[in-house]
Amino acid sequence: MHVLVTGGLGFLGHAVTLDLLAAGHRVTVLSRGPTDRKPAPGADLVTGDLRDRAGIAVVVRTGSYDGVVHLAALTSGRDSLADPLTYFDVNAAGTLHLLMALDSVRDRAAPASFVLASTNIVYGSQRSGTLSEELDVHPESPYGASKVAAEQMVAGYAATGAVGAVTVRPFNVAGAVDGVTDTDPVRIIPNVFRVMTGQLDQVSLNGDGSAVRDFVHVADVATGIRLALAACTPGTHHAVNLASGVGTSMAEVITVAEQVTGRSVTVRQLPPKPEPSHLVGEISRAHSLLGWQPTRSDLTQMIADGWAAWQRLA
Repeated sequence: MHVLVTGGLGFLGHAVTLDLLAAGHRVTVLSRGPTDRKPAPGADLVTGDLRDRAGIAVVVRTGSYDGVVHLAALTSGRDSLADPLTYFDVNAAGTLHLLMALDSVRDRAAPASFVLASTNIVYGSQRSGTLSEELDVHPESPYGASKVAAEQMVAGYAATGAVGAVTVRPFNVAGAVDGVTDTDPVRIIPNVFRVMTGQLDQVSLNGDGSAVRDFVHVADVATGIRLALAACTPGTHHAVNLASGVGTSMAEVITVAEQVTGRSVTVRQLPPKPEPSHLVGEISRAHSLLGWQPTRSDLTQMIADGWAAWQRLA
């Protein structure tokens, strides 16, 4: 397949591009504009902004794509509260423009396969336990709402038969592929690494750090996305969790990171925060629909891979 990957220069996008190339697909990465970052060797690069409806239409019309992996998005719930319109512009309107571009070539090509990367936060924070795709979505920020809107647009368009679609909902993506790791300043593992390399003085934990979350290796997510692309059937849409299915406490993240790296971390204990005590992804649908299982999402492996990549950045 010839696959267009939006957001293909990012942490997840780089892993997805490499995984698709290794499977024999041709990959073109869409970048918003000039950047020092380059796509994975073997991938092509095109420039275009998802907010530019006419420009994205040109990219799609000239590319002859069999599949689209749509990763490009703004992803901070906190930032979206301050700037909701930009989040809807990029995440919702950008998805709309991409679908409209595909619709403009609908008569001259077979239905494309479309994979949308959403997020587990669409489930909301008012639940605790295992989160399955059968749950109703409950977005609590403009970011979450913009991703729900994108999911609904993809599902609605797929129902016309114009594309086959899968929405993947990754949980907390960690680890590294090819030396590229997560640098998000609000996530615990990158901040643990920042303390270890002297970029931060301490890591903050809410309460005793007993809140449990689901971490999944970026390589496993990339494989899941490739399998989702293959599972797209024209006229259908499925939402699928990509998670480890295993819960890890925030305190355990720090302990394992210290064991893996041999370095200590200073922890600042904040007052407990009203938050779910335990959120883990149900992954039986990913197994049955995609034939997917996480194989690298052991916490020690994720931290070791992330740390090896982080040291190159330090």
